[in-house]
Amino acid sequence: MTNKSTPPQAAAASEGRPLHFIEQIITKDLGEGKVKRVVTRFPPEPNGYLHIGHAKSICLNFELAEAFGGVCNLRFDDTNPAREEQEYVDAIKADVAWLGFHWDGEVKYSSDYFDTFYDWAVALVGAGKAYVCDLSAQQASEYRGWATRPGRDSPNRGRSVEENLDLLARMKAGEFDEGSRTLRAKIDMASPNMHLRDPVLYRIRKESHHQTGDKWCIYPSYDFAHGQGDAIEGVSHSICTLEFADHRPLYDWFIDNLPVPSRPRQYEFARLELNYTVTSKRKLKQLVDEGHVGGWDDPRMPTLSGMRRRGYTPAAVRRFCDMIGVTRAASTVDIGTLEYAVRDDLNEQAPRAMCVLDPLKVVVGNFPAGEVEHMTQPAHPQRQAMGQRRLPFTREIFIDRADFNEDSGLSRKKFKRLVPGEWVRLRGAYVIRADDVIKNTAGEILEIRASLVPGTVGANPPEGVRPRGVIHWVSASHSIDCEVRLYDRLFTDEAPDAGEKNFLDALNPHSLTVLSGCRGEQGLAGAAGGDHFQFEREGYFCVDGKLSGEGGLVFNRTIGLKEGR
Repeated sequence: MTNKSTPPQAAAASEGRPLHFIEQIITKDLGEGKVKRVVTRFPPEPNGYLHIGHAKSICLNFELAEAFGGVCNLRFDDTNPAREEQEYVDAIKADVAWLGFHWDGEVKYSSDYFDTFYDWAVALVGAGKAYVCDLSAQQASEYRGWATRPGRDSPNRGRSVEENLDLLARMKAGEFDEGSRTLRAKIDMASPNMHLRDPVLYRIRKESHHQTGDKWCIYPSYDFAHGQGDAIEGVSHSICTLEFADHRPLYDWFIDNLPVPSRPRQYEFARLELNYTVTSKRKLKQLVDEGHVGGWDDPRMPTLSGMRRRGYTPAAVRRFCDMIGVTRAASTVDIGTLEYAVRDDLNEQAPRAMCVLDPLKVVVGNFPAGEVEHMTQPAHPQRQAMGQRRLPFTREIFIDRADFNEDSGLSRKKFKRLVPGEWVRLRGAYVIRADDVIKNTAGEILEIRASLVPGTVGANPPEGVRPRGVIHWVSASHSIDCEVRLYDRLFTDEAPDAGEKNFLDALNPHSLTVLSGCRGEQGLAGAAGGDHFQFEREGYFCVDGKLSGEGGLVFNRTIGLKEGR
C-alpha cells in the first residue's frame, strides 16, 4: 500500500491534536532507523462476527500503515478449529472491505505457518525449554497457583529432551486422547506474571480445521502463534488492546528464544468500550443462538454487519473511531458519540423523501378527481447535484395519523399540525384546511375531508390564512406500500454486563417495532438494498436488502433526526 495521505504530523495538526502515543513511537522508530518500513496487522479470530470494538482496531492498524507509507496484513488467528468457521472468515473480510480498507497481498492465516510453528516447538524442546505435560486442565490450573501464590512445577517438568521429543511426535501422530497431554514452555512457575508460568504451546484437538482439514490434531496456542506470525510476516508494530499487556513478556520470550526472521514489538492501546452495548463475542453468540435477535447481522446488534444493514455508513464508523482517539487509558464512550457521527454523515449524504408511517386518508374536495399535479422538491437541500424529485399531488392523499387531532381547541404552541377548521401546509405543496371528519360505527377516524387554498404552492397564503405548521404527505394513488422497522437500543441498561449482572435482563422489549402498510413517495419505488434516505420529519432510513424483495420494500430506521431520547 503506497502512502497517498497527508503525513501523520500534518494530519494531526490539521485536526488540532498532537500525535497519539503510537504515532509518536512509529515516528521515533523511523527517525532512528529501527524500522525501515511500517508493517501492521489486523488478526481476528474467525469465531464470530466483528463488532464496533473491532472497528477501532481495524481503523488504527490500517490507517497507521497508510499514514506512514507501510502496509497492513489481514491475518486470521485460526488456532482453535473447534470454534472457527468459514462463515466468519467471509464475514470478516466483507466487514474490513466495507470500511474501505485493503490488506496487503493475500489474506493470511496462522494456519499457513503451522509447519514452521511445529518445527520451532521441536527446537524449544531440543533446547530444554519446553516439555510434554500429562496434567489435566484442572490439575494444571491447581499447579499454576494464584497471583499471590507461586505455582508448583509439573511432575513432568524434568523429562529428558529425548522423551519429550518422542512424546511430542506421538502427540502429532494422534496417539493420545484429546486433553491428555500438552506441550508447555519451561519458563518460571514462580513468576509474578501468570502468563510466564510454563504456558501451553500445543494442545490436542481432534477437530477438522477449515483451512488445513485433518492434517493436524495438535494446534498451537494463541500466545505461541501470535508473535511468531508477526515475525514471519515482518510486522514492525504489533498493536493490541490493553488486555494483552500482561502477555507481552511472553511475546518477547518467544521472540528471544526462537529463530524468528524479524523482531516485532507489541504495543497496547485501550479497547473501545461503549455504553448500552455488549461486545463480548460469547454473549453476542448467545443472543443469536437463543433467538433474542434475528442473527449476527440483526440491525440491533453492535456487529459491523448489523450496523451496515441498519444503515450506518463506513464513513460514519471511521469518523467515530477518529473522534474517540487512541490512548492507554481505559474508558467508556457514550453511544451518543457514535449516533452523532452517523447522523452527521447521513445529514450530508442522504437524499430527502417523504414516507407516512401511519397513514390517514385526506380527501381534498376542491381538487379535481383523476387529476395529477406534479410538485418538485430538491432531492437534498444543500446538494444541487442530486437534482430534483417529483411529488404527484392528487385529490386523495395520506398524512400521518399523529398529524391530526380532533380537538380544535388545542393551542398552536402545543399542536402545530392539523385540527378541524384550521390550516396546515403540506410540505412542498398546498395549504389545506380540515373541513370534516368521517368515522366508522366504532368511532374510528376513516378519513378527513379537506379543502386546499389555491395559489399556495411555493407561495405565502392570503391574509387571514395562518397555517399551524408544516406536515408531510404522499399521494394515495401515486405512492408505494412499504414496511418500516423502527429500531431502538438493544439494552436499556447503560452497563448491561457490568459486575454480576445478567445482560439478558437488560434487553429492551421495545428495541424493534414493525410497521406495515406505510406509504412512501413514488420515487422510492426504485430504491435498492443499502440506499439511504432522510424521511422528512421522521429520521434516517435505509433499505433492508435482506428483507426487501417481491413483497415490497422494507426500510430500517437507522437513527432519528435529533439527538437525545
